[in-house]
Amino acid sequence: MTMMMNRETLQAYGLTNLGNIYRNLSPAVLVEHALARKEAVLAANGTLAATTGLHTGRSPKDKFIVSNAQIATKIWWGDNNYPMSVENFEAVRNSLAAYLQGRDVYMLDAAAGADPRYRMPIQVITELAWHNLFARQLFLRANESDFSSKSPKFTILCVPNFLTSPRTRGTRSGAAIILDFEVRLVLITGTHYAGEMKKSIFTILNFILPPEGVLPMHCSANVGSAGDVALFFGLSGTGKTTLSADTSRNLIGDDEHGWGDNGVFNFEGGCYAKCIHLSRTYEPQIWNAARFGAVYENVTLKDNREPDYDDDTRTENTRVAYPVDFIDNAVQSGMAGHPKAIIFLSADSFGVLPPISKLTTEQAMYYFLSGYTSKLAGTEAGVTTPQATFSSCFGAAFLPLRPGEYANLLRERIEKHDVRCYLVNTGWAGGPYGVGTRININYTRAMVRAAIAGQLDTVETFTDPIFGLHVPTSCPDVPSELLIPRNTWQDKEAYDRQAADLAARFKKNFAQ
Repeated sequence: MTMMMNRETLQAYGLTNLGNIYRNLSPAVLVEHALARKEAVLAANGTLAATTGLHTGRSPKDKFIVSNAQIATKIWWGDNNYPMSVENFEAVRNSLAAYLQGRDVYMLDAAAGADPRYRMPIQVITELAWHNLFARQLFLRANESDFSSKSPKFTILCVPNFLTSPRTRGTRSGAAIILDFEVRLVLITGTHYAGEMKKSIFTILNFILPPEGVLPMHCSANVGSAGDVALFFGLSGTGKTTLSADTSRNLIGDDEHGWGDNGVFNFEGGCYAKCIHLSRTYEPQIWNAARFGAVYENVTLKDNREPDYDDDTRTENTRVAYPVDFIDNAVQSGMAGHPKAIIFLSADSFGVLPPISKLTTEQAMYYFLSGYTSKLAGTEAGVTTPQATFSSCFGAAFLPLRPGEYANLLRERIEKHDVRCYLVNTGWAGGPYGVGTRININYTRAMVRAAIAGQLDTVETFTDPIFGLHVPTSCPDVPSELLIPRNTWQDKEAYDRQAADLAARFKKNFAQ
């Protein structure tokens, strides 16, 4: 049996009496299907523009892992991973199969993991043509080795117009993202947000790779002409995609990577960039990647079909998905060596973290396990003042195993390869959000470039009395007064209070 599924193979999943089965269609044909089915419209730049209705982001409370005796003790159960019984999973799967009878489906053979030793063939079956285009552009293209594989490694069945029944199926709403590690199947129902497919595969890799000695990472990565790899960890909105898309360096990938014995490798074949306030000046690579073959999610189009990147009426979480080769200086193999520098990104809207700090290995572990950023007022209903957000390993929502397992792998690698670590604040200076100003992206780029090049290694540092961070007192192309955050505040006592408050929040979170 090859990876190319036929009707007989589909029957193994209980999928019988389907309508047309469209397999491995090209982007052009998928765009035609999506337009003909009125799933999306075409933007002026050629990007396919879809909207996702109620769910404009992930639904973490609707994510379940099928619990059985083999895996129950391994899983980090809690707010990020809810258990589902085998019986309820089977019931949802049977209901889904019944729903799909007579309906057309789109099928894609793809893969995850650019390093051939860890490459995982995947199959994506979708109800919608635009979802299939999204998957085609985000995952790696299938190659001959995938087709000769004896069986598919994991299958995603994404059926957004089917709603589960919480009363009888053990779900929380009509939406459900259910992962079964034994059957190697992901069911996605009740949500049109395409990012659920991408993050489901990331969660699976976070489960299967650590036992193989590979660290899965929620980070972007790039590499310079000297082979100097840099990793950028950070939660959504902290600048992972923007800072790694650097015209002077080559992009390995923008969001998900593995770190194995041979170095770093991209899990994906595409990028999934935030579009809110996208700027041709500051983010030219992402701007230019929005073209035919790319997919917009929830980006508002003007009457002339030009994208309105400043319109957040649907959501702040507007997105564009495109293949990594839409970036001019992308690393086509998706692989590079061991990192020279690790950058932890925080968009601190309290305005108290230094724009850049050098970290000891102990501090790197602390900030990795803390995974701090802050939500802005107005980005979520009910958020009126900045809120501290902590997410272990900068990706708690995607960790099926306990955070310590990933942290131990990271520590081993930092020590073995003598990696320099930095904390970079891409948020505010001179005061909190509403008082201070956002740190200029060009200054942040200059700090990141200096860190990667080792230019901060010999610079004199100031030890922050509240956070204990080692702050460089100078950096090429950055005003020195910006580097010490207290100096940028007019009201120094207000700074002291705000910094002490944030430090207390870190301690309270870490006590967990």
